[in-house]
Amino acid sequence: MKRASLAVVLGAATALAASLPAGAKTLVYCSEGSPENFYPAVNTTGTSFDAGSQIYSNIVNFERGTTNVVPDLAEKWDVSEDGKVYTFSLRKGVKWHSNKTFKPTRDFNADDVIFSFERQWKESHPFFRVTSANHTYFNDMGLPKLLSSVDKVDDYTVRFTLTQPEAPFLADLAMPFAAIQSKEYADAMLKAGTPDKLDQDPIGTGPFYLLQYQKDAIVRYRAFPQYYAGKAALDDLVFAITPDASVRWAKLQKGECHVMPYPNPADVDAMRKDPNVQVLEQPGLNIGYLAYNTQKKPFDDVRVRKALNMAINKKAIIDAVYLSTGIAAKNPIPPTLWSYNDAIKDDAYDQDAAKKLLAEAGLGSGFTMDLWAMPVQRPYNPNARRIAELMQADLAKVGVKAEIKSYEWGEYRKRIQDGEHQTAMFGWTGDNGDPDNFLHTLLGCAAAQKGGGNAAKWCDKTYDDLVNKAKSITDKAERTKLYEQAQVVFKEQAPWFTIAHAVQLKPVRKEVVDFKLSPFGRHTFYGVSLK
Repeated sequence: MKRASLAVVLGAATALAASLPAGAKTLVYCSEGSPENFYPAVNTTGTSFDAGSQIYSNIVNFERGTTNVVPDLAEKWDVSEDGKVYTFSLRKGVKWHSNKTFKPTRDFNADDVIFSFERQWKESHPFFRVTSANHTYFNDMGLPKLLSSVDKVDDYTVRFTLTQPEAPFLADLAMPFAAIQSKEYADAMLKAGTPDKLDQDPIGTGPFYLLQYQKDAIVRYRAFPQYYAGKAALDDLVFAITPDASVRWAKLQKGECHVMPYPNPADVDAMRKDPNVQVLEQPGLNIGYLAYNTQKKPFDDVRVRKALNMAINKKAIIDAVYLSTGIAAKNPIPPTLWSYNDAIKDDAYDQDAAKKLLAEAGLGSGFTMDLWAMPVQRPYNPNARRIAELMQADLAKVGVKAEIKSYEWGEYRKRIQDGEHQTAMFGWTGDNGDPDNFLHTLLGCAAAQKGGGNAAKWCDKTYDDLVNKAKSITDKAERTKLYEQAQVVFKEQAPWFTIAHAVQLKPVRKEVVDFKLSPFGRHTFYGVSLK
Protein backbone atom coordinates (compact mmCIF):
# COMPACT_ATOMS: atom_id res chain seq x y z
CA MET A 1 0.00 0.00 0.00
CA LYS A 2 1.26 3.51 -0.81
CA ARG A 3 2.33 5.68 2.11
CA ALA A 4 -0.34 8.30 1.36
CA SER A 5 -3.17 5.76 1.50
CA LEU A 6 -1.74 4.30 4.72
CA ALA A 7 -1.85 7.78 6.24
CA VAL A 8 -5.50 8.18 5.23
CA VAL A 9 -6.46 4.87 6.88
CA LEU A 10 -4.55 5.68 10.06
CA GLY A 11 -6.06 9.16 10.11
CA ALA A 12 -9.54 7.70 9.85
CA ALA A 13 -8.77 5.40 12.78
CA THR A 14 -7.62 8.38 14.88
CA ALA A 15 -10.83 10.25 14.06
CA LEU A 16 -12.82 7.17 15.03
CA ALA A 17 -11.07 6.93 18.40
CA ALA A 18 -11.74 10.61 19.07
CA SER A 19 -15.47 10.14 18.41
CA LEU A 20 -15.97 7.43 21.06
CA PRO A 21 -17.56 8.28 24.44
CA ALA A 22 -15.08 9.68 26.99
CA GLY A 23 -14.19 7.21 29.72
CA ALA A 24 -15.92 4.31 27.97
CA LYS A 25 -14.08 1.03 27.65
CA THR A 26 -13.86 0.70 23.88
CA LEU A 27 -12.10 -2.18 22.18
CA VAL A 28 -11.19 -1.76 18.51
CA TYR A 29 -10.80 -4.92 16.46
CA CYS A 30 -9.08 -4.49 13.09
CA SER A 31 -11.28 -6.87 11.10
CA GLU A 32 -10.14 -8.07 7.68
CA GLY A 33 -13.27 -7.39 5.68
CA SER A 34 -16.92 -6.39 5.51
CA PRO A 35 -19.71 -8.78 6.49
CA GLU A 36 -22.00 -9.68 3.59
CA ASN A 37 -25.02 -9.18 5.87
CA PHE A 38 -26.05 -10.05 9.43
CA TYR A 39 -27.78 -13.34 8.68
CA PRO A 40 -25.26 -16.12 9.48
CA ALA A 41 -27.36 -18.92 7.92
CA VAL A 42 -26.59 -17.77 4.36
CA ASN A 43 -22.91 -17.00 5.00
CA THR A 44 -19.85 -19.25 5.04
CA THR A 45 -17.02 -16.88 6.01
CA GLY A 46 -15.55 -16.11 9.41
CA THR A 47 -15.72 -12.41 8.51
CA SER A 48 -19.53 -12.50 8.47
CA PHE A 49 -19.78 -14.94 11.38
CA ASP A 50 -17.66 -12.63 13.58
CA ALA A 51 -19.90 -9.67 12.79
CA GLY A 52 -23.07 -11.60 13.65
CA SER A 53 -21.85 -13.50 16.69
CA GLN A 54 -21.66 -10.35 18.83
CA ILE A 55 -25.40 -9.80 18.24
CA TYR A 56 -27.02 -13.22 18.33
CA SER A 57 -27.35 -16.12 20.76
CA ASN A 58 -27.93 -19.81 19.99
CA ILE A 59 -29.90 -22.49 21.83
CA VAL A 60 -26.51 -23.89 22.90
CA ASN A 61 -23.05 -22.49 22.35
CA PHE A 62 -19.37 -23.29 22.71
CA GLU A 63 -17.63 -22.46 25.96
CA ARG A 64 -15.20 -19.66 25.21
CA GLY A 65 -11.86 -20.96 23.90
CA THR A 66 -13.00 -24.60 23.80
CA THR A 67 -15.08 -27.07 21.77
CA ASN A 68 -17.31 -27.83 24.79
CA VAL A 69 -21.05 -27.35 24.20
CA VAL A 70 -22.69 -25.34 27.01
CA PRO A 71 -26.17 -23.88 27.60
CA ASP A 72 -27.06 -20.56 25.97
CA LEU A 73 -30.72 -19.73 25.28
CA ALA A 74 -31.60 -23.22 26.49
CA GLU A 75 -30.98 -23.83 30.20
CA LYS A 76 -30.96 -27.61 29.82
CA TRP A 77 -31.82 -30.38 27.37
CA ASP A 78 -32.71 -34.05 27.23
CA VAL A 79 -31.92 -36.59 24.50
CA SER A 80 -34.05 -39.69 23.97
CA GLU A 81 -32.49 -43.14 24.34
CA ASP A 82 -32.59 -43.72 20.59
CA GLY A 83 -30.74 -40.41 20.00
CA LYS A 84 -33.49 -39.04 17.75
CA VAL A 85 -35.39 -36.60 20.00
CA TYR A 86 -33.81 -33.50 21.58
CA THR A 87 -35.97 -31.50 24.01
CA PHE A 88 -34.73 -28.06 25.06
CA SER A 89 -35.95 -26.08 28.09
CA LEU A 90 -35.53 -22.40 27.19
CA ARG A 91 -34.53 -19.55 29.48
CA LYS A 92 -37.26 -17.18 30.61
CA GLY A 93 -36.84 -13.40 30.79
CA VAL A 94 -34.29 -13.13 27.91
CA LYS A 95 -34.61 -9.66 26.37
CA TRP A 96 -34.34 -8.66 22.70
CA HIS A 97 -32.37 -5.64 21.49
CA SER A 98 -34.31 -2.80 19.91
CA ASN A 99 -33.39 -0.41 17.07
CA LYS A 100 -34.75 2.74 15.41
CA THR A 101 -37.24 0.68 13.42
CA PHE A 102 -38.52 -1.74 16.03
CA LYS A 103 -39.18 -2.01 19.77
CA PRO A 104 -39.94 -5.57 20.95
CA THR A 105 -43.05 -6.15 23.06
CA ARG A 106 -42.12 -9.61 24.39
CA ASP A 107 -39.17 -11.68 25.59
CA PHE A 108 -37.47 -14.45 23.64
CA ASN A 109 -39.55 -17.64 23.42
CA ALA A 110 -40.06 -20.88 21.48
CA ASP A 111 -41.66 -19.05 18.51
CA ASP A 112 -38.26 -17.49 17.75
CA VAL A 113 -36.54 -20.88 17.66
CA ILE A 114 -39.19 -22.36 15.34
CA PHE A 115 -38.96 -19.30 13.06
CA SER A 116 -35.15 -19.42 12.85
CA PHE A 117 -35.09 -23.05 11.68
CA GLU A 118 -38.19 -23.04 9.49
CA ARG A 119 -36.97 -20.07 7.42
CA GLN A 120 -33.97 -22.20 6.37
CA TRP A 121 -35.93 -25.40 5.92
CA LYS A 122 -39.34 -24.77 4.38
CA GLU A 123 -39.42 -23.28 0.89
CA SER A 124 -42.96 -21.97 1.46
CA HIS A 125 -41.78 -19.89 4.43
CA PRO A 126 -42.10 -16.12 3.72
CA PHE A 127 -38.46 -15.58 4.77
CA PHE A 128 -36.95 -18.57 2.92
CA ARG A 129 -35.74 -16.39 0.01
CA VAL A 130 -35.11 -13.16 1.94
CA THR A 131 -31.42 -12.14 1.59
CA SER A 132 -30.67 -15.53 -0.08
CA ALA A 133 -32.39 -18.87 -0.57
CA ASN A 134 -29.02 -20.65 -0.39
CA HIS A 135 -28.83 -21.82 3.22
CA THR A 136 -25.46 -23.45 2.58
CA TYR A 137 -24.74 -24.97 5.98
CA PHE A 138 -28.29 -26.20 6.56
CA ASN A 139 -28.28 -27.96 3.18
CA ASP A 140 -24.68 -29.20 3.08
CA MET A 141 -25.04 -30.79 6.52
CA GLY A 142 -28.08 -32.72 5.30
CA LEU A 143 -30.51 -31.07 7.72
CA PRO A 144 -33.49 -30.96 5.30
CA LYS A 145 -33.53 -34.78 5.40
CA LEU A 146 -32.31 -35.16 8.98
CA LEU A 147 -35.05 -33.04 10.59
CA SER A 148 -38.41 -34.75 10.91
CA SER A 149 -39.99 -31.89 12.90
CA VAL A 150 -39.22 -28.89 15.11
CA ASP A 151 -42.12 -28.45 17.53
CA LYS A 152 -43.18 -25.92 20.12
CA VAL A 153 -44.20 -27.95 23.18
CA ASP A 154 -45.00 -24.74 25.09
CA ASP A 155 -43.66 -21.16 25.16
CA TYR A 156 -40.38 -22.28 26.72
CA THR A 157 -39.92 -25.84 25.43
CA VAL A 158 -38.84 -26.89 21.93
CA ARG A 159 -38.51 -30.43 20.60
CA PHE A 160 -36.34 -31.44 17.61
CA THR A 161 -37.19 -34.86 16.16
CA LEU A 162 -34.62 -36.41 13.80
CA THR A 163 -35.12 -39.11 11.18
CA GLN A 164 -32.00 -40.91 12.48
CA PRO A 165 -29.41 -40.42 15.25
CA GLU A 166 -26.85 -37.70 14.50
CA ALA A 167 -23.73 -37.70 16.68
CA PRO A 168 -22.69 -34.05 16.05
CA PHE A 169 -26.23 -32.60 16.29
CA LEU A 170 -25.77 -30.72 19.59
CA ALA A 171 -22.48 -29.22 18.39
CA ASP A 172 -24.16 -28.31 15.10
CA LEU A 173 -26.72 -26.20 17.00
CA ALA A 174 -23.87 -24.14 18.47
CA MET A 175 -22.68 -23.10 15.00
CA PRO A 176 -23.38 -19.62 13.57
CA PHE A 177 -26.03 -20.80 11.08
CA ALA A 178 -28.25 -21.75 14.05
CA ALA A 179 -28.35 -18.22 15.54
CA ILE A 180 -31.82 -17.27 16.81
CA GLN A 181 -33.66 -14.31 15.28
CA SER A 182 -36.81 -12.54 16.49
CA LYS A 183 -40.05 -13.75 14.92
CA GLU A 184 -41.84 -10.63 16.18
CA TYR A 185 -39.33 -8.38 14.39
CA ALA A 186 -39.54 -10.51 11.24
CA ASP A 187 -43.36 -10.30 11.21
CA ALA A 188 -43.26 -6.52 11.68
CA MET A 189 -40.75 -6.04 8.85
CA LEU A 190 -42.74 -8.33 6.54
CA LYS A 191 -45.89 -6.33 7.26
CA ALA A 192 -44.00 -3.07 6.56
CA GLY A 193 -42.78 -4.43 3.21
CA THR A 194 -39.11 -4.38 4.31
CA PRO A 195 -38.34 -8.03 5.22
CA ASP A 196 -34.63 -7.64 4.37
CA LYS A 197 -34.23 -5.29 7.37
CA LEU A 198 -34.28 -8.40 9.57
CA ASP A 199 -30.86 -9.38 8.18
CA GLN A 200 -29.42 -5.92 7.41
CA ASP A 201 -30.42 -4.02 10.57
CA PRO A 202 -30.51 -6.92 13.01
CA ILE A 203 -31.59 -7.33 16.60
CA GLY A 204 -30.60 -10.29 18.75
CA THR A 205 -30.34 -11.38 22.37
CA GLY A 206 -26.52 -11.35 22.45
CA PRO A 207 -24.07 -9.29 24.53
CA PHE A 208 -23.75 -6.41 22.03
CA TYR A 209 -26.26 -4.60 19.85
CA LEU A 210 -25.53 -3.03 16.48
CA LEU A 211 -25.16 0.76 16.44
CA GLN A 212 -23.79 1.40 12.96
CA TYR A 213 -22.50 -0.40 9.88
CA GLN A 214 -20.70 1.33 7.04
CA LYS A 215 -19.46 -1.12 4.39
CA ASP A 216 -15.67 -1.26 3.99
CA ALA A 217 -15.24 1.11 6.94
CA ILE A 218 -16.76 0.24 10.31
CA VAL A 219 -19.11 -1.92 12.37
CA ARG A 220 -19.94 -0.30 15.72
CA TYR A 221 -21.56 -2.16 18.62
CA ARG A 222 -22.58 -1.22 22.17
CA ALA A 223 -22.89 -3.48 25.21
CA PHE A 224 -26.50 -4.61 25.79
CA PRO A 225 -27.27 -3.75 29.45
CA GLN A 226 -30.04 -6.37 29.68
CA TYR A 227 -28.00 -9.30 28.36
CA TYR A 228 -29.18 -12.33 30.32
CA ALA A 229 -25.65 -13.33 31.44
CA GLY A 230 -24.77 -9.79 32.59
CA LYS A 231 -23.52 -6.66 30.81
CA ALA A 232 -20.20 -7.01 28.96
CA ALA A 233 -17.07 -5.55 30.61
CA LEU A 234 -16.54 -3.51 27.42
CA ASP A 235 -18.86 -0.55 26.82
CA ASP A 236 -18.25 -0.27 23.09
CA LEU A 237 -16.87 -2.60 20.46
CA VAL A 238 -15.66 -1.35 17.09
CA PHE A 239 -14.73 -3.43 14.04
CA ALA A 240 -12.39 -1.16 12.04
CA ILE A 241 -12.49 -2.83 8.62
CA THR A 242 -8.87 -3.06 7.44
CA PRO A 243 -8.28 -5.51 4.56
CA ASP A 244 -4.51 -4.96 4.32
CA ALA A 245 -2.53 -6.98 6.90
CA SER A 246 0.32 -4.42 6.88
CA VAL A 247 -2.10 -1.63 7.76
CA ARG A 248 -3.66 -3.75 10.52
CA TRP A 249 -0.20 -4.22 11.99
CA ALA A 250 0.61 -0.49 11.75
CA LYS A 251 -2.65 0.33 13.58
CA LEU A 252 -1.98 -2.27 16.28
CA GLN A 253 1.51 -0.83 16.89
CA LYS A 254 0.06 2.67 17.31
CA GLY A 255 -2.66 1.47 19.68
CA GLU A 256 -5.37 2.36 17.16
CA CYS A 257 -6.68 -1.17 17.41
CA HIS A 258 -6.31 -3.78 20.13
CA VAL A 259 -6.71 -7.09 18.30
CA MET A 260 -5.93 -8.05 14.70
CA PRO A 261 -6.45 -11.29 12.75
CA TYR A 262 -4.36 -12.92 10.03
CA PRO A 263 -0.93 -11.27 10.27
CA ASN A 264 1.49 -11.44 7.36
CA PRO A 265 3.80 -14.38 8.17
CA ALA A 266 6.79 -12.13 7.43
CA ASP A 267 5.69 -9.69 10.20
CA VAL A 268 5.38 -12.26 12.99
CA ASP A 269 8.98 -11.99 14.25
CA ALA A 270 8.64 -8.21 14.64
CA MET A 271 5.33 -8.68 16.45
CA ARG A 272 6.92 -11.06 18.94
CA LYS A 273 9.59 -8.44 19.71
CA ASP A 274 7.13 -5.56 20.26
CA PRO A 275 6.91 -4.90 24.05
CA ASN A 276 3.28 -3.75 23.77
CA VAL A 277 2.02 -6.81 21.89
CA GLN A 278 1.55 -10.46 22.73
CA VAL A 279 1.12 -13.02 19.95
CA LEU A 280 -1.38 -15.69 20.96
CA GLU A 281 -0.80 -18.95 19.13
CA GLN A 282 -2.33 -22.41 18.75
CA PRO A 283 -2.58 -25.07 16.02
CA GLY A 284 -5.21 -24.10 13.50
CA LEU A 285 -8.36 -26.19 13.02
CA ASN A 286 -8.22 -25.52 9.28
CA ILE A 287 -7.24 -26.70 5.82
CA GLY A 288 -6.18 -24.82 2.69
CA TYR A 289 -6.54 -26.68 -0.59
CA LEU A 290 -6.82 -26.57 -4.39
CA ALA A 291 -10.10 -28.23 -5.47
CA TYR A 292 -10.38 -29.99 -8.82
CA ASN A 293 -13.87 -29.71 -10.31
CA THR A 294 -14.41 -33.44 -10.85
CA GLN A 295 -17.51 -32.78 -12.97
CA LYS A 296 -15.40 -31.11 -15.69
CA LYS A 297 -12.94 -32.77 -18.06
CA PRO A 298 -10.10 -33.63 -17.67
CA PHE A 299 -10.51 -33.43 -13.87
CA ASP A 300 -13.08 -36.24 -13.91
CA ASP A 301 -10.07 -38.56 -14.45
CA VAL A 302 -8.33 -39.49 -11.18
CA ARG A 303 -5.04 -39.97 -13.10
CA VAL A 304 -5.06 -36.27 -14.04
CA ARG A 305 -5.79 -35.21 -10.47
CA LYS A 306 -3.02 -37.43 -9.11
CA ALA A 307 -0.60 -36.16 -11.77
CA LEU A 308 -1.20 -32.53 -10.82
CA ASN A 309 -0.78 -33.40 -7.14
CA MET A 310 2.64 -34.87 -7.93
CA ALA A 311 3.61 -31.96 -10.18
CA ILE A 312 3.30 -29.30 -7.46
CA ASN A 313 6.10 -28.73 -4.95
CA LYS A 314 4.18 -28.38 -1.66
CA LYS A 315 7.26 -27.84 0.51
CA ALA A 316 8.34 -24.90 -1.65
CA ILE A 317 4.91 -23.30 -1.24
CA ILE A 318 4.97 -23.66 2.54
CA ASP A 319 8.55 -22.39 2.81
CA ALA A 320 7.88 -19.36 0.59
CA VAL A 321 4.36 -18.34 1.67
CA TYR A 322 3.51 -19.77 5.11
CA LEU A 323 7.07 -19.49 6.47
CA SER A 324 6.85 -20.72 10.08
CA THR A 325 3.07 -20.41 10.24
CA GLY A 326 1.90 -23.56 8.45
CA ILE A 327 2.43 -27.31 8.18
CA ALA A 328 2.00 -29.47 5.08
CA ALA A 329 -1.47 -31.01 4.73
CA LYS A 330 -1.98 -34.58 3.51
CA ASN A 331 -5.52 -35.18 4.79
CA PRO A 332 -8.68 -33.07 4.54
CA ILE A 333 -8.75 -32.68 8.35
CA PRO A 334 -6.04 -31.14 10.56
CA PRO A 335 -3.84 -33.36 12.76
CA THR A 336 -5.34 -31.86 15.94
CA LEU A 337 -8.77 -33.32 15.13
CA TRP A 338 -9.65 -36.79 16.43
CA SER A 339 -9.77 -39.54 13.75
CA TYR A 340 -6.87 -37.96 11.78
CA ASN A 341 -5.28 -40.82 9.81
CA ASP A 342 -1.55 -40.29 10.18
CA ALA A 343 -0.77 -43.60 8.41
CA ILE A 344 -1.70 -42.04 5.07
CA LYS A 345 1.25 -41.13 2.82
CA ASP A 346 1.11 -37.85 0.96
CA ASP A 347 1.50 -37.74 -2.81
CA ALA A 348 5.21 -37.44 -3.58
CA TYR A 349 6.54 -34.43 -5.47
CA ASP A 350 7.64 -36.29 -8.62
CA GLN A 351 7.32 -34.48 -11.94
CA ASP A 352 8.50 -37.46 -14.01
CA ALA A 353 5.75 -39.64 -12.50
CA ALA A 354 3.29 -36.79 -13.13
CA LYS A 355 4.22 -36.67 -16.83
CA LYS A 356 3.81 -40.45 -17.09
CA LEU A 357 0.31 -40.32 -15.56
CA LEU A 358 -0.72 -37.48 -17.87
CA ALA A 359 0.46 -39.54 -20.84
CA GLU A 360 -1.58 -42.52 -19.62
CA ALA A 361 -4.62 -40.22 -19.44
CA GLY A 362 -4.03 -39.18 -23.08
CA LEU A 363 -2.64 -35.77 -22.16
CA GLY A 364 1.04 -36.38 -22.83
CA SER A 365 1.27 -33.15 -24.82
CA GLY A 366 -0.25 -31.19 -21.93
CA PHE A 367 -3.38 -29.06 -21.67
CA THR A 368 -4.58 -25.61 -20.61
CA MET A 369 -6.57 -25.01 -17.41
CA ASP A 370 -7.90 -22.23 -15.20
CA LEU A 371 -6.40 -21.84 -11.73
CA TRP A 372 -8.56 -19.71 -9.44
CA ALA A 373 -6.95 -17.83 -6.54
CA MET A 374 -8.97 -16.00 -3.88
CA PRO A 375 -8.39 -12.23 -3.76
CA VAL A 376 -8.17 -12.02 0.04
CA GLN A 377 -6.01 -13.35 2.85
CA ARG A 378 -7.73 -16.16 4.75
CA PRO A 379 -6.89 -17.97 8.02
CA TYR A 380 -5.85 -21.05 6.00
CA ASN A 381 -4.11 -19.20 3.14
CA PRO A 382 -1.98 -16.06 3.66
CA ASN A 383 -1.41 -15.29 -0.04
CA ALA A 384 -3.36 -17.26 -2.65
CA ARG A 385 -2.01 -15.23 -5.57
CA ARG A 386 1.59 -16.07 -4.68
CA ILE A 387 0.71 -19.75 -4.21
CA ALA A 388 -1.04 -19.76 -7.61
CA GLU A 389 2.10 -18.35 -9.25
CA LEU A 390 4.24 -21.10 -7.70
CA MET A 391 1.75 -23.75 -8.81
CA GLN A 392 1.63 -22.24 -12.29
CA ALA A 393 5.43 -22.51 -12.63
CA ASP A 394 5.43 -26.14 -11.42
CA LEU A 395 2.58 -27.16 -13.73
CA ALA A 396 4.30 -25.58 -16.74
CA LYS A 397 7.20 -28.02 -16.22
CA VAL A 398 4.86 -30.97 -16.92
CA GLY A 399 3.25 -29.31 -19.95
CA VAL A 400 0.17 -27.88 -18.19
CA LYS A 401 -0.52 -24.21 -18.87
CA ALA A 402 -2.44 -22.71 -15.93
CA GLU A 403 -4.16 -19.35 -16.32
CA ILE A 404 -4.64 -17.60 -12.96
CA LYS A 405 -8.07 -16.05 -12.42
CA SER A 406 -9.71 -14.24 -9.52
CA TYR A 407 -12.94 -12.46 -8.66
CA GLU A 408 -14.27 -10.29 -5.84
CA TRP A 409 -14.45 -12.51 -2.74
CA GLY A 410 -18.24 -12.87 -2.56
CA GLU A 411 -18.43 -13.52 -6.31
CA TYR A 412 -15.52 -15.97 -6.09
CA ARG A 413 -17.28 -18.09 -3.49
CA LYS A 414 -20.62 -18.03 -5.30
CA ARG A 415 -19.03 -19.11 -8.60
CA ILE A 416 -17.24 -22.01 -6.87
CA GLN A 417 -20.46 -23.12 -5.18
CA ASP A 418 -22.15 -23.03 -8.59
CA GLY A 419 -19.32 -25.13 -10.10
CA GLU A 420 -18.06 -22.60 -12.68
CA HIS A 421 -14.36 -23.26 -11.99
CA GLN A 422 -11.99 -25.91 -13.31
CA THR A 423 -9.65 -25.69 -10.31
CA ALA A 424 -9.91 -23.28 -7.39
CA MET A 425 -8.08 -22.54 -4.18
CA PHE A 426 -10.34 -22.63 -1.18
CA GLY A 427 -10.22 -23.64 2.46
CA TRP A 428 -12.06 -24.16 5.69
CA THR A 429 -11.86 -23.48 9.40
CA GLY A 430 -13.74 -25.97 11.56
CA ASP A 431 -17.01 -24.91 13.18
CA ASN A 432 -17.66 -27.48 15.88
CA GLY A 433 -14.68 -29.75 16.60
CA ASP A 434 -16.25 -32.80 14.91
CA PRO A 435 -14.63 -34.50 11.86
CA ASP A 436 -18.09 -34.52 10.24
CA ASN A 437 -17.78 -30.75 9.85
CA PHE A 438 -14.89 -31.30 7.40
CA LEU A 439 -15.40 -34.76 5.95
CA HIS A 440 -19.14 -34.61 5.28
CA THR A 441 -19.75 -30.86 4.98
CA LEU A 442 -16.92 -30.29 2.47
CA LEU A 443 -16.80 -33.59 0.60
CA GLY A 444 -20.16 -35.33 0.97
CA CYS A 445 -22.56 -35.85 -1.94
CA ALA A 446 -25.18 -33.56 -0.34
CA ALA A 447 -22.75 -30.65 -0.70
CA ALA A 448 -21.74 -31.48 -4.30
CA GLN A 449 -24.93 -30.09 -5.82
CA LYS A 450 -25.06 -26.62 -7.39
CA GLY A 451 -24.83 -24.02 -4.63
CA GLY A 452 -23.21 -26.51 -2.26
CA GLY A 453 -19.90 -26.11 -0.45
CA ASN A 454 -18.21 -29.20 -1.95
CA ALA A 455 -15.81 -27.24 -4.16
CA ALA A 456 -14.60 -30.37 -5.97
CA LYS A 457 -18.22 -31.26 -6.86
CA TRP A 458 -17.02 -34.76 -5.96
CA CYS A 459 -19.56 -37.46 -5.10
CA ASP A 460 -18.04 -40.85 -4.33
CA LYS A 461 -20.51 -43.46 -3.05
CA THR A 462 -17.93 -45.44 -1.03
CA TYR A 463 -16.72 -42.26 0.68
CA ASP A 464 -20.23 -40.87 1.19
CA ASP A 465 -21.49 -44.10 2.77
CA LEU A 466 -18.58 -44.06 5.25
CA VAL A 467 -19.08 -40.46 6.41
CA ASN A 468 -22.87 -40.80 6.60
CA LYS A 469 -22.60 -43.96 8.67
CA ALA A 470 -20.04 -42.27 10.96
CA LYS A 471 -22.36 -39.36 11.75
CA SER A 472 -25.27 -41.66 12.59
CA ILE A 473 -23.52 -43.53 15.44
CA THR A 474 -22.26 -42.21 18.78
CA ASP A 475 -19.44 -44.66 19.58
CA LYS A 476 -16.31 -42.55 19.09
CA ALA A 477 -14.01 -45.51 18.41
CA GLU A 478 -16.33 -46.80 15.69
CA ARG A 479 -16.70 -43.34 14.20
CA THR A 480 -12.90 -42.97 14.19
CA LYS A 481 -12.46 -46.19 12.18
CA LEU A 482 -15.00 -45.05 9.58
CA TYR A 483 -13.41 -41.59 9.25
CA GLU A 484 -9.95 -43.14 8.91
CA GLN A 485 -11.26 -45.29 6.04
CA ALA A 486 -12.90 -42.24 4.43
CA GLN A 487 -9.55 -40.41 4.45
CA VAL A 488 -7.98 -43.37 2.58
CA VAL A 489 -10.67 -43.08 -0.13
CA PHE A 490 -10.13 -39.31 -0.28
CA LYS A 491 -6.39 -39.76 -0.81
CA GLU A 492 -6.85 -42.42 -3.49
CA GLN A 493 -9.38 -40.33 -5.41
CA ALA A 494 -7.59 -36.97 -4.95
CA PRO A 495 -10.44 -34.44 -5.34
CA TRP A 496 -8.07 -31.84 -3.80
CA PHE A 497 -4.43 -30.92 -3.70
CA THR A 498 -4.13 -30.46 0.07
CA ILE A 499 -1.86 -27.48 0.74
CA ALA A 500 -1.45 -26.65 4.42
CA HIS A 501 -2.86 -26.28 7.90
CA ALA A 502 -2.07 -22.76 9.12
CA VAL A 503 -1.14 -21.97 12.71
CA GLN A 504 -3.66 -19.62 14.33
CA LEU A 505 -1.77 -16.44 15.30
CA LYS A 506 -3.44 -13.49 17.00
CA PRO A 507 -1.46 -10.33 17.79
CA VAL A 508 -3.15 -8.63 20.76
CA ARG A 509 -2.12 -5.49 22.64
CA LYS A 510 -1.08 -6.13 26.24
CA GLU A 511 -3.81 -3.91 27.69
CA VAL A 512 -6.39 -6.44 26.47
CA VAL A 513 -7.52 -8.74 29.29
CA ASP A 514 -8.84 -12.29 28.87
CA PHE A 515 -9.13 -12.50 25.10
CA LYS A 516 -9.22 -16.23 24.31
CA LEU A 517 -8.33 -17.90 21.02
CA SER A 518 -11.28 -19.75 19.53
CA PRO A 519 -10.48 -23.22 18.15
CA PHE A 520 -12.73 -22.22 15.24
CA GLY A 521 -10.87 -18.98 14.49
CA ARG A 522 -13.85 -16.85 15.59
CA HIS A 523 -13.53 -13.51 17.35
CA THR A 524 -15.96 -12.93 20.22
CA PHE A 525 -15.55 -10.21 22.78
CA TYR A 526 -17.93 -11.00 25.65
CA GLY A 527 -15.70 -11.73 28.66
CA VAL A 528 -12.89 -9.49 27.33
CA SER A 529 -11.83 -6.28 29.09
CA LEU A 530 -9.18 -3.55 28.87
CA LYS A 531 -6.67 -2.48 31.53
